Amino acid sequence: MTTLSRSALATLPASIARPGHDLQAVRTGIVHFGPGAFHRAHQAHYVDRLLDQDPRWGIAAVSLRSGGTTDALKAQDGLYTLAVIDREPSMRIVAAHSDAIGPGEGARLRKLLADPGVRLATSTVTEKGYCLSGDGSLDFNHADIVHDLASPAEPASVIGWIVAGLSDRRAAGTTPFAMLCCDNMTGNGAKLRAACAAFARQLDPALADWIEAEVAFPDSMVDSITPASDAAFLAQVQGALGVEDRAAVQRESFTQWVLQRFDMADAPDLASAGVTLTSDVRGYEQAKLRILNGAHSTLAYVGLARGHETVFEAMSDAALEGFVTRLVHQDIAASLAPVEGLDKAAYADAVLDRFRNPAIRHLLSQIAWDGSQKLPYRLLDTTRAALEAGRSVERLAVPVAAWIAFIRRKAQAGEKITDPLADTLAAAATSADPVTAMLAIEPVFGARLAADARFRSAVGTAHEFFAAGDIAGLLAR
Repeated sequence: MTTLSRSALATLPASIARPGHDLQAVRTGIVHFGPGAFHRAHQAHYVDRLLDQDPRWGIAAVSLRSGGTTDALKAQDGLYTLAVIDREPSMRIVAAHSDAIGPGEGARLRKLLADPGVRLATSTVTEKGYCLSGDGSLDFNHADIVHDLASPAEPASVIGWIVAGLSDRRAAGTTPFAMLCCDNMTGNGAKLRAACAAFARQLDPALADWIEAEVAFPDSMVDSITPASDAAFLAQVQGALGVEDRAAVQRESFTQWVLQRFDMADAPDLASAGVTLTSDVRGYEQAKLRILNGAHSTLAYVGLARGHETVFEAMSDAALEGFVTRLVHQDIAASLAPVEGLDKAAYADAVLDRFRNPAIRHLLSQIAWDGSQKLPYRLLDTTRAALEAGRSVERLAVPVAAWIAFIRRKAQAGEKITDPLADTLAAAATSADPVTAMLAIEPVFGARLAADARFRSAVGTAHEFFAAGDIAGLLAR
């Protein structure tokens, strides 16, 4: 079977969209650490659009651990298929990658990071890939950091490589590249700057001072559901293209990249490619956490109680959809302060529409995991804001009561509860007064919220509906 490549582009069916830029003209301007599926479906998609008007921003894909993806990109001239799965599915060839560097190619990576033509470095290595401690600071006991401080010329970690590249730029008198973290950590740019400066300070305090003063580390937020590229999907792509594509990825149609404005001479026009530039990334993060994730948790716990399996099934339940829509617009969005450039109502509608995508099979059971860790940020902060503003919390109490009922069902059935507080939750949920016992778990609710009479009453009333099996009556609110 022929493999996807530049020479194979002309043989593809007309239904497959092609790159809109001259592939020969593209130069490398971005080094990206972690070219996994999300990067290829998300940031590379934006850069591919940017290259249509400015060829300076080709991406060098860097994998420090595994060469599978970089090997595939090399074999396919940097090309791969992006399949958008929605009511109207589509496929297009992405040509954003101008180079690929795998494990064992440190000399090439070091040379590239020192190249003045490289103006941006980006990363999607998951939160654990930055070697941070629980408080968000650099973990100096992490094996990779220990190694890199002992052998800074041969880094193993992303932090080590960033600092090595910046050190070379400083020594050469070259303008530093800007560093864009694209993993979903609150204040991700600030955390990465602090980690790099802390690492550099162990080697050269002057380098650390230079990094803190001269290098841009803007905060960012990214969002798009990207299912795994399994064998069935790759076979589907091969059937559609008529050639093999070992780097193909899929995602929903919705995609979002919010980036803090930063100073950079002759910067790429990311806004023209669809990136939202703002001074308030935190506001967008909060909107996503409360609207998207809050609605997700509500659908999970109430939907499971209604016998549903996926988000799409739950949103196909007219009573539940109506309840979640009212919750999002009238309760959750109302708790958010105005955010520059964000239309809260339009964003809420877009989130709800994403949940109606029949092509995305998002299991409610997985969303329901780790509720003790998720609810404080997804729903309880919104509840506190409503109480402080004197607004009703009746609807906001419903998903909390549904969570209590969910834990109680699991515990009574002897089923596994996926949660760090599993034993504590099981004991509280199966007590004679599950609402009082669950609200007393301070790491989840905190003493002040648990003691609020309005909240306690609302959760207790909602839980009575679940206990009686009258969920339809509850959703009619």
